[in-house]
Amino acid sequence: MDFNDNKPIYLQLADQLMDATERPGFTAGGRLPSVREYAASTGVNANTVMRTYTWLQQEEIIFNKRGIGYFYSDNAKELVFKMRRQQFFDKEMPHFVKRMKALEVSLQEFEKFYSEI
Repeated sequence: MDFNDNKPIYLQLADQLMDATERPGFTAGGRLPSVREYAASTGVNANTVMRTYTWLQQEEIIFNKRGIGYFYSDNAKELVFKMRRQQFFDKEMPHFVKRMKALEVSLQEFEKFYSEI
């Protein structure tokens, strides 16, 4: 897996696991790979994967069944959607709106473009 230097690896791994909730065939309650399996498949240290799983658990996207493994929560898809939507408004939208203003793109121009794609 190729990693971006601008974001911690454990969060990039979390993004990858959260992406799965948006794919067709995602099953709430589905099992995640073990820490060792995921570490081997991504080429990272098991401690980094454990940090990823801990973070996802704190966000209530996954849960641990002691001795069995990690599983997606029943509402993982909704939690990921809500989190990503909030991140979009907090981080991406302000930059986007500033660019629109700087380039003097009107709301009508944007709406026309938006409705055509």
